[in-house]
Amino acid sequence: MELHVEAIRRDLVATASVLGDDSLVDTLRRLVDASEPALRLRLIDVLQEATVSLNGQLGSGHVEVRLAGRDPELVYVPEADAPEEPPAPGDDLSARISLRLPESVKTGVESAAAREGVSANAWIVRALARAIEPRHARRSQNRLQGFARS
Repeated sequence: MELHVEAIRRDLVATASVLGDDSLVDTLRRLVDASEPALRLRLIDVLQEATVSLNGQLGSGHVEVRLAGRDPELVYVPEADAPEEPPAPGDDLSARISLRLPESVKTGVESAAAREGVSANAWIVRALARAIEPRHARRSQNRLQGFARS
């Protein structure tokens, strides 16, 4: 991404130098430097939109945008990482959300998912679904059923 941000910076400064004097170039350079974080976020948004489009065309698996420091990367995730349970009727698993987590929380989610033998995404979807269930539905699921041997 650094190459693209720097290319945009060069293009804007070159345009300013054609349109105005050194003062305009200096002002635009400061404006571009100040807006660099917003520019990076917009470029990540473009990548996320591209993954949604690609995922609609893939027969199996999906593409994710992952951040490695400040640099995004596109990663293909095979179908094996998909949730094991089929989605509930009406749930098409096409909604996306970007989530920033402390590294310790991310590590905890990955550990919990590995213990259950599911992907981190599937684990998070299940945890969120449980958290938003009506209280009476949760209460009935917590009952013990069966028998005990002594």
